[in-house]
Amino acid sequence: MRPSLARSLSACAALGVLAACATHEVDYQGEGAGLVGPGAPVQAVLETPSVGTAGQDAADDPAVWASASPVTIMGRQTPGFVAGTDKKSGLYIYGFDGQILQFLPEGLLNNVDVVEGLSVGGRPQVVLGASDRTPGKTGISLYTFDPAGTGQNGVRYWGAVATDVVEPYGFCFARRGAEVHAILVGHEGELRQFVLGVDAAGQPTASLVRTAEIGTISEGCAADEATDALYINEENVGLWRYGLNPASGAARTLIQPIAKDILVVDAEGLTTIADASGRYLIASSQGDSTFPVWRIDGPAPQYKGRFKIVDGAVDGVTGTDGLAAASGQAGPFPDGLVVIQDDVNDVGTQNFKYVDWRDIRRALGL
Repeated sequence: MRPSLARSLSACAALGVLAACATHEVDYQGEGAGLVGPGAPVQAVLETPSVGTAGQDAADDPAVWASASPVTIMGRQTPGFVAGTDKKSGLYIYGFDGQILQFLPEGLLNNVDVVEGLSVGGRPQVVLGASDRTPGKTGISLYTFDPAGTGQNGVRYWGAVATDVVEPYGFCFARRGAEVHAILVGHEGELRQFVLGVDAAGQPTASLVRTAEIGTISEGCAADEATDALYINEENVGLWRYGLNPASGAARTLIQPIAKDILVVDAEGLTTIADASGRYLIASSQGDSTFPVWRIDGPAPQYKGRFKIVDGAVDGVTGTDGLAAASGQAGPFPDGLVVIQDDVNDVGTQNFKYVDWRDIRRALGL
């Protein structure tokens, strides 16, 4: 998003009318204008229906969870799910065929992520978290899915984490050993890290373990537990690597500054994916609708090139906000699935595109 938007929202906050501003967000000036930079061409294999909010910047960020065995969501069996936000109205749950399994009218959810590692009442849960900008409940909203459930089992609201962040924006989960961490990025560059738990009543708890300032407007974040790394995109500056350990505080390294034909403003979503060839970080270079990739399992990230999603079985992708990946078997995707938000869909309003990781790997020669 352009710097003038950050200044406008700061003014809104000062006037106490941020909620109104947040629901009338203005896109970065290059987003959705058809500008596509150089990159290896890749085609998406399928797409979701358009999100329900028509004629607006609405679809924003996905998360992917794959199961080793089929699970039941609202009476339908599926090998996992994709969660996707409509940041004007709520959260969609899709199957790996792209079809809608569930919709939760939860309000102004912006970024979403998914994690395992917590149990409620002795039952292991899949936990979803989302940055929530809904007036009166700004913070992190949490949801659970019981993978052992049957019948009308689905994603359910669990609780919330309150924060001092005026406008919650980016969000990602991380695992540090047995701990589940929730990481919130504020619109103005705030960084807040929490350790999640479950109390005796089965409700979520959150302990704030890091407070830092990124600097300017930031959103995308992704963690790599194996290298103790937390990656954050500062939209008009570049890609930063922080320590995942909250004791590292504000210390960071600039992995990739904004640069033509690599990562251009505005730098948006981040996700990681792993396979037999290594672990990779994928970013959304929203300003020119491309996706740079770094190998991150070595001592320092190595830039491996970038790809773009072109017309094929479904239309190409432009102006991506968020993206997410699942490593390994993800239903019909044997080596991994990457899900990417599309700002300008050819039919209807914004939606999410599914890309086979094998096609990306082949295009970049990984």
